[in-house]
Amino acid sequence: MSHRNRGLRRVAAVASISSLVAGCGVFSSDASGHDAPIVVGTTSAPSSLDPAASWDGSWELFRNIYQTLLSYPAGATAPQPDAARACSFTDASNQTYRCELRPGLTFSNGDPLDAQAVKHSIDRIKRIDVNGGPAGLLGSLDRVQAPSAREVVFHLNKPDATFPFVLATPALSLVDPGDYPADALREGDSVVGSGPYTLRAYRDGERAELVRNDHYQGFAERRNAAVTIRYFKDSAGMVKALRDREIQVTYRGLAADDVIALQSSAGEEKDLQLVEGTGAEISYLVFNPKDPWAGRKPVRRAIAQVIDRTTLAHTVYQDTVEPLYSMVPKGLTGHTTGFFDTFGDPSADRARRILTAAGITAPVPLTLWYTSDRYGSETAAEFAEIRRQLEKSGLFTVTLKSRPWKAYVEGYQKGAYPVFGRGWSPDFPDAENFIAPFVGEQNALGTPYDVPEITGDLLPRSRRESDRARVEREFERAQRILVDDARLLPLWQGKQYVAVDADISGAERALDPSTIMTMWQLSRKTSW
Repeated sequence: MSHRNRGLRRVAAVASISSLVAGCGVFSSDASGHDAPIVVGTTSAPSSLDPAASWDGSWELFRNIYQTLLSYPAGATAPQPDAARACSFTDASNQTYRCELRPGLTFSNGDPLDAQAVKHSIDRIKRIDVNGGPAGLLGSLDRVQAPSAREVVFHLNKPDATFPFVLATPALSLVDPGDYPADALREGDSVVGSGPYTLRAYRDGERAELVRNDHYQGFAERRNAAVTIRYFKDSAGMVKALRDREIQVTYRGLAADDVIALQSSAGEEKDLQLVEGTGAEISYLVFNPKDPWAGRKPVRRAIAQVIDRTTLAHTVYQDTVEPLYSMVPKGLTGHTTGFFDTFGDPSADRARRILTAAGITAPVPLTLWYTSDRYGSETAAEFAEIRRQLEKSGLFTVTLKSRPWKAYVEGYQKGAYPVFGRGWSPDFPDAENFIAPFVGEQNALGTPYDVPEITGDLLPRSRRESDRARVEREFERAQRILVDDARLLPLWQGKQYVAVDADISGAERALDPSTIMTMWQLSRKTSW
């Protein structure tokens, strides 16, 4: 393997995931434990190491160190057994779901992973009930039973055909009852899981060192012996590390400027690959209903009338993202262009009429919050552009504030922000996952959003339907409600870019349907 210095101008190819699969599959790596770790860079650091605490990008680490009953083997778009040997609904109403575990499962410390451990793992999520945490995914779960050592039965309080998708999310990671309290979050920087890797060392905000878990039993075929994940504050630091050969792969957070630089120099040198995949990541604004200004619908609708998504996508992100006009992204059943259909092109005049009709004539004071180290280097520029657009209308005066991710999460969960930005990568590839997490008393935003028609009628109706292609009408109606309320304002839909050292294979296979990187797919090429 060559170790010569490489610059970003040396790029092998820009290609779609589908076109790279065949070409990269011919190489393999001896994952015998003698390989040096493959180093992956990302700007998405975990907020917690306990699955009961997080409904966020921490899942990217969880997928690799914990195990779930169901998951997504390479190429799968529907959940398949992982810790489970088999799972299925046992009734016609989609209210009883049974899983049989693989025999002989253990955690990384040798403790048995049996049905009681599964029950413990899921019960504690509901019992601890972290605000804005994964308990919000379990609204349809009534109780969990463990009739025998290898049998787990989930009793739902209503039909829910999406429940297998929920079980496949890293939120439902399985943890050792001996190490994870039933009624409190686990403290410390160590992990006991049953995933493909164990967490050998961890430094918060800096790195996670993963090594092969010899106790693992599941579908993952590990093509390497170890992976180190390095967490960067911004794309510039990550790209410099890639240039200096300190990392071999970039994951989340590659800035638009760097993507464009890689694209423009494609073909010059065969030293780097830029893998481009269809993304389902979305960016949106959240309005706090308790704020005296953001809580008023005319104010929110006036903002929706002013925001120019095309300019955001082109000027800030250089067309590496696409304007988004509904919470459900393109490519999923139920996607609409509801915000464009309702508001049309940006117009300060129409926004002024909305405010005037509500008796608001003076400029509206707003404070917009964003996280400084989570969604990529363009976030600050994105919010500066949003401020420019709003203030140019003459209808708003805007103050921008930011915090690092952990403090940011604490703030929005306490309802401290009038308007704040969030990103969302799907828990599973279904329109349900772009609506249900944001509504109801328990939701991923920590901001209650009571929408009885959605939570009491449309979602329950859609969950009775196993054929997800037949729920389009329910999700279209749900989005019309969201557009009218304007409590959530979609901004853009992202693409997925991964920059890879040409000595590394497997990046094109490594992103699962929720765009989480499965590190076991990465390997070093042994020949050219």
